[in-house]
Amino acid sequence: MAVTIKKVATKKELRTFAEFPNVLYKGNPYYVPTLVPDDVATFSKDRNAAFDFCDADFFLAYKDGKLVGRVAAILNPRAIEKWKRNAVRFGWIDFIDDREVSGALLHTVEEWGRERGTTEIEDPSASLISTLRACSSTVTTSSERW
Repeated sequence: MAVTIKKVATKKELRTFAEFPNVLYKGNPYYVPTLVPDDVATFSKDRNAAFDFCDADFFLAYKDGKLVGRVAAILNPRAIEKWKRNAVRFGWIDFIDDREVSGALLHTVEEWGRERGTTEIEDPSASLISTLRACSSTVTTSSERW
């Protein structure tokens, strides 16, 4: 039961990426569903001005043919220059309760960042990293280097 990671390449896959949390958390009384059209606009390189200076790719995780997770890998050269931290960032990470899935998603971000010359991975929230660290041996904090 290996995890397969697929880079989002079509508008349909981008919509799937945006819809995934609504599917994953359906029935959870504490979850507020996202506005999928707004998320699709945020993730669309032709509709979000941040992509004028940022690079990002979006990834979907599959296990046994079923969608089980997602993550965005983000490179912001302006932030790297300003903060003097050569870090790839990740966000929009959601996954089933499965260490193999979370590990595969985070490993994908690490490799994506390495391919672009980064030496660190930066989490979107300091409190999130401790939760993710419990899920995967590949997680490092922004102060840790490859």
